[in-house]
Amino acid sequence: MILDAENRPKSQDIGGNGFIHTNDLTDVLKAANLSLPGYKARELIQNLTTTGDGRISFDEFISIFQNLKSDDVAKSFRKQINKKEGICAIGGTSEQSSAGTQHSYSEEEKYAFVNWINKALEKDPDCKHVVPMNPETDDLFQAVGDGIVLCKMINFSVPDTIDERTINKKKLTPFTIQENLNLALNSASAIGCHVVNIGAEDLKEGKPYLVLGLLWQVIKIGLFADIEISRNEALIALLREGESLEDLMKLSPEELLLRWANYHLENAGCNKVNNFSSDIKDSRAYYHLLNQVAPKGDEEGIPAITIDMSGLREKDDVQRAECMLQQAERLGCRQFVTATDVVRGNPKLNLAFIANLFNKYPALHKPENQDIDWSSIEGETREERTFRNWMNSLGVNPRVNHLYSDLSDALVIFQLYEKIKVPVDWNRVNKPPYPKLGGNMKKLENCNYAVELGKNQAKFSLVGIAGQDLNEGNRTLTLALIWQLMRRYTLNILEDIGGGEKVNDEIIVSWVNETLTAAGKDSTISSFKDSKISTSMPVLDLIDAIQPGSIKYDLLKTEDLNDEEKLNNAKYAISMARKIGARVYALPEDLVEVKPKMVMTVFACLMGKGMKKV
Repeated sequence: MILDAENRPKSQDIGGNGFIHTNDLTDVLKAANLSLPGYKARELIQNLTTTGDGRISFDEFISIFQNLKSDDVAKSFRKQINKKEGICAIGGTSEQSSAGTQHSYSEEEKYAFVNWINKALEKDPDCKHVVPMNPETDDLFQAVGDGIVLCKMINFSVPDTIDERTINKKKLTPFTIQENLNLALNSASAIGCHVVNIGAEDLKEGKPYLVLGLLWQVIKIGLFADIEISRNEALIALLREGESLEDLMKLSPEELLLRWANYHLENAGCNKVNNFSSDIKDSRAYYHLLNQVAPKGDEEGIPAITIDMSGLREKDDVQRAECMLQQAERLGCRQFVTATDVVRGNPKLNLAFIANLFNKYPALHKPENQDIDWSSIEGETREERTFRNWMNSLGVNPRVNHLYSDLSDALVIFQLYEKIKVPVDWNRVNKPPYPKLGGNMKKLENCNYAVELGKNQAKFSLVGIAGQDLNEGNRTLTLALIWQLMRRYTLNILEDIGGGEKVNDEIIVSWVNETLTAAGKDSTISSFKDSKISTSMPVLDLIDAIQPGSIKYDLLKTEDLNDEEKLNNAKYAISMARKIGARVYALPEDLVEVKPKMVMTVFACLMGKGMKKV
């Protein structure tokens, strides 16, 4: 019954022995169905030789309880330690990153993500070797080691990001595993994950805090994908009195979810919530929300699901939360949270629970006969999305959800200047929260300074661009600045690799052609506008020149291509570029349509990769 070394409670004490505090003893007993009166517990504590600071070691605990319901006690002890706050501490091992440090990770997150991944990939034949994973163990950290699960989860969140043909699936070697992990990390970056401090080695070693951090970003991007007005027009039902459509479109996915929940709670005659942590701990708001969004049987082909509200009468919070989750399960939405996560108000997992519920049962109807200019609801262009993902992958704060409104105070732009080595005088920058009165003036001052930096320090071409254009979200002029930031960022990376040599378009084009010729390839490009690029052959040949034998030409059509075949080649090319280690943000369509700006970034990233090999 005494736990073996592996199942020992993980905890923060140095000797590797679990412990609990005497104050928590009664709770542990209760969890093991051994409710003792207070005086009895105090007696026991006196009999225990505590470690002097009120801590009881595992062995002491077991020795006293050998006669009691030992099995239950040991289990609950382990749970109490693992779940005290659900935090596990891991001592640093890797030489560089965490020597002598401790990184903690959340057991609850691990549990939630494992269940989500199991569900997402349960029918995928390529994941049979690891799925289903056991959420109680460290299966997850081993499972991500070959890169396949990560690639699949990226595609689950943003379909078609990775071309399946580029994932190595059979007879894996250290080299092909490395390729998969490159592919996963560079693709995660391309969908807007901040992966700057995560390397393939970290994933191979299954470092828990890095694995969970990356997975949360990937999962969240998928959950939030449709919580956006251009992709879900029914969200307009959430417009409030006196509010413009523009105001609603500026809300982040988190803010929209809160408003959605409150819209339904109001209709149920309930109190509003201000957050998905402290305000939902008693499960009452969740009960009423489930009841509001459950199908009522009024839509053809969708049977009614009646929510049993009797659990509201439960006295115990955890019990009430469990009853509520059983109702969520009837809607197929029991994901991300346990009853304990609800009662503790875990903000991350409760947000995920709500987002998943919204995605399955928004229960909103597009308002009729309202005076709404539907034409103003256009989704972001591919170029806008690429720029936004690039910014987010660099870890700008706050995260950019809407390209124009989120740049209106220029804070993100200042952070991007720092990334391209343009010094920012932060004393000149106004920071939020901005005052109600004159707040926009403060933002405008920032925008003026951002344009001034671009003209004077970065030496950008910003003819006719003023701070006001950024502040008001003028598309053309804002994009002109962002493109120059991204271009400079890309060229800086090349210059760093090339020992500070200045790089321009002509130099990249010459390098591409020289590299292709040296490898005996027939492709050449005259510029980034060359129509031959639409077949993706120059890109594919260049990848094969940098890493000989990497391109499987039998998967491609090389001549007389129709549009579908061109796109097929382009998808393969973009994924292959990422797989050999180039952090490419462009999309396959950019190659097919030969968009010169994005084409330039693809060749520049490949040049960076090629120069590193020399």
